[in-house]
Amino acid sequence: MNDLPPHTAAGPAAAPDRLRVDLADRGGPVLRGANGALYGLSDDGVPGDAVLAPLRLTSISQKPEGGLQHPNGDALTVAEAHFRAGGGDVLVLVQDMYRTWPYEDLGFDDYLAKLDAVARRVAAHPRRADFVLVPFNEPDAIWYGLNAPGAEDFARNADRFLDHWRTAHARVRSIAPELRVAGPNETRYDHRFLPRFLAFARDHGVLPDILTWHELDAASLRDFPGHHDHLRAVERDLGIGPLPVCVTEYGNRRDLSVPGQLVQWTGMFERAAVHANQAYWDVAGNLDGNVAQTNIPNGGWWFFRWYAAMPGDTVRVDPPRPDTIDTLQGLASLDERTRQAHAVVGGAAGDADVVFAHVPADVFGAAVVALVQEAAWSGYEGAHAAPRTLLRAVTPVAPDGTVTVPLRGMDRMSAYRVLLLPAGDGTPDPARVPWRASHEAEDAALTGGRVRVLGTVADANGYAASNARDVEGLDRPGSAVAFTVTVPEAGAYDLDILYANATGEPARQRLTVDGGPPARVTYPCTLNDAHRSRLTVPVRLPAGTHTLTLAHDRGAVTLDRIDLTAGSGEPLTRYEATLADTTGRPERRYADASGLGTGALLLGAGDAAVFDVYAPRDGYYRVAPRADGPVALAAHGALVLAAAGQEPRLLLAAGNNRITVTGPAALTSLDVRGAGDGDGLAGLPVTEARRADGATVLPDGHAPEGHVLDGLGAGASATWRVRAERGGPHLLFVEYANDARADTGHAYNADVISATALLRVNGGAARRVMFRNTHSRHNVWTLAVPLVLVAGDNTLVLTGEDGPAPALARLRTGPVLGA
Repeated sequence: MNDLPPHTAAGPAAAPDRLRVDLADRGGPVLRGANGALYGLSDDGVPGDAVLAPLRLTSISQKPEGGLQHPNGDALTVAEAHFRAGGGDVLVLVQDMYRTWPYEDLGFDDYLAKLDAVARRVAAHPRRADFVLVPFNEPDAIWYGLNAPGAEDFARNADRFLDHWRTAHARVRSIAPELRVAGPNETRYDHRFLPRFLAFARDHGVLPDILTWHELDAASLRDFPGHHDHLRAVERDLGIGPLPVCVTEYGNRRDLSVPGQLVQWTGMFERAAVHANQAYWDVAGNLDGNVAQTNIPNGGWWFFRWYAAMPGDTVRVDPPRPDTIDTLQGLASLDERTRQAHAVVGGAAGDADVVFAHVPADVFGAAVVALVQEAAWSGYEGAHAAPRTLLRAVTPVAPDGTVTVPLRGMDRMSAYRVLLLPAGDGTPDPARVPWRASHEAEDAALTGGRVRVLGTVADANGYAASNARDVEGLDRPGSAVAFTVTVPEAGAYDLDILYANATGEPARQRLTVDGGPPARVTYPCTLNDAHRSRLTVPVRLPAGTHTLTLAHDRGAVTLDRIDLTAGSGEPLTRYEATLADTTGRPERRYADASGLGTGALLLGAGDAAVFDVYAPRDGYYRVAPRADGPVALAAHGALVLAAAGQEPRLLLAAGNNRITVTGPAALTSLDVRGAGDGDGLAGLPVTEARRADGATVLPDGHAPEGHVLDGLGAGASATWRVRAERGGPHLLFVEYANDARADTGHAYNADVISATALLRVNGGAARRVMFRNTHSRHNVWTLAVPLVLVAGDNTLVLTGEDGPAPALARLRTGPVLGA
């Protein structure tokens, strides 16, 4: 197998791949079981509620409260945010009570004492039925040696583990009979040990409530279906089950955050109706690579957002090469109530046809509106706007009951959502896709840099890179990467740069166009030199061919790829109402296919539509509900009535914002216009804060105003006076830096730590605010905090707690409802 993506050369066009979706071959309700995360939550508030709630995580795996394996991610602590967001099971990895990896072996009695303590504490939780204890983690590699090659050694080790499993299972049941237990939780699917384990567990009455193991190798994309089939055959032979399954770790670094990879994993797990949690390779609190900063979606987040939104029952998907690594795969569903079919596909480059078979006439009629949207790879820390729509068209259902939707020019790292809805009268507006071109850094003219290969099948735990290559070594005077680009017309373009910066402080390059005057490009820090982020720089280009050069100025960056996208004037994003989350039982009406082509959502009394609205930066946006009557908008605690044609000005936070619309009315879309206007935000400079008990202001050239407020340790405080023109819900934007870390000696977990402070408004109750790690003391991120101010003078007090505190660079605030 050639596991390097090829550099494409001109030649005969290959026939499109064909992925078949059979709407008549239905399974059970969409499980969404593969959206789980190991250490995906690090603290209550990291990640933020606005990015957590839309994903509806069915399971997470975390350490016991007070566990020493990692500095955060305590199960009972993060469970509050998880349950608040509608999450499912919380798996507690009992052995993560230990500090070192591999786990220190202090004897089985020591372990049993820890197990007892964990079980009692979980059993005391009011939602103990939603917790699952995992007594052992990777017992084949840790303590027990179940991977011993010799038959005699294996038998001895297996007997020892089985005895300990029986004891641990009995201890949990004796403390809290209702607590569920999962295992054996090996590093792999073990054909040799698992039949022995299940037979023993059956005979001794200690079967796990959930059967668990890991699927971490790239070969799992080929082998997992066989593993699952083997398990079910063993259960039938033993007369047990079928037991629920949770694959407690799946995927490699090259998979996480990459929509085209994630669709391959989730598709096979969803087909098997099992749960699965992504692996934890780097930092806790970012949903295993799918959330940038605290509240910002990346491409992986949008993939899981689509997965969470799939309605109805699963239907059969026949990919062109099933059970094959890195090929076109997918998952799909049909919901007769909403009259929608959803398919999410990806994992291959080039062209494909998605063929929907047995399209039911009683659901869709004689024609459908077909939509295609793309979630691209934006890196682990790169922001991704709402997915763009590539196709919107009425398609007749063929006489044989099929609808074929073409996908052309697919990117291997992207995922694509293909939707079918009934077609009413009228013609949808065609999708407006701005011109775009991508250029790989390794294909550019290099001066002083080196091409690096990473994230291939052979290097599965290497970081993801576009085309599995990037350019490093751009750390010397004269180092440069020169891209040759051709644009169709003169105008404004967005230059998106996929990069990494491991220098510990912002790095700089000089950007020139055809050797002209240089502009400085500043790159914030990333976790390391392969942990990708994305930076957008506006450029103006004449029509024709140009040389864009990124040359060393300060520090060092690793360059992966650039994307040029034509500007399209004032940003406008339209969110389809019939695809929004809903509460109540609103009807969907598809009589009119004009406009977005997706019909209208009929909101009755008690119904609501919830939209996930992306904002590229903190600021004010015009938010226009397209409805046949007045509706109410709720955002960040504010409520405003909007009549037809009105566009309230709302303050949104960079990243995802949940906006709820209530009627009664027929709602077709929520339109969001603008780029984030700062007019109306009040600045609260750190130099103007009244400081006490050690808080101090220091110069910092990387801060937006040249200073940071530091020393906000336990008891130290900073107080600002804020004058509000009117009372009500506000957002406070806190710009900060935090690089607190623990040194646990792990080879791959960075063990970053969130910082904390207590916020008091007008002398009220203290509220704990969590500040996610920014990867550098010189990286400034922004956290949006909702609060309520009174008209006139207010006081805001930030007080340090025990533990790491953020360095504050700037504060700004404004009312959610703008003037």
